[in-house]
Amino acid sequence: MKYLLYSATRLLALCVLTSLPTFAQPSSGGPTPANPLEPAAVPIDGGVSLLLAGGVAYGIKQLKARRVAGRSSK
Repeated sequence: MKYLLYSATRLLALCVLTSLPTFAQPSSGGPTPANPLEPAAVPIDGGVSLLLAGGVAYGIKQLKARRVAGRSSK
């Protein structure tokens, strides 16, 4: 139990110490919107289409696996 507590404390200290420099980074200076009340436009087309294609492929794989499992149990 003592070893587990010691290991957890070391891991927590390591995580905290390695994440501290990330808070010190300057801002990116990215584009600011013309109207501050409207959010900036972000293109999400490429990522969404890849996620959708991956979901369809995973669904097809699961359907095929169910079909094969259903045939072997009969």
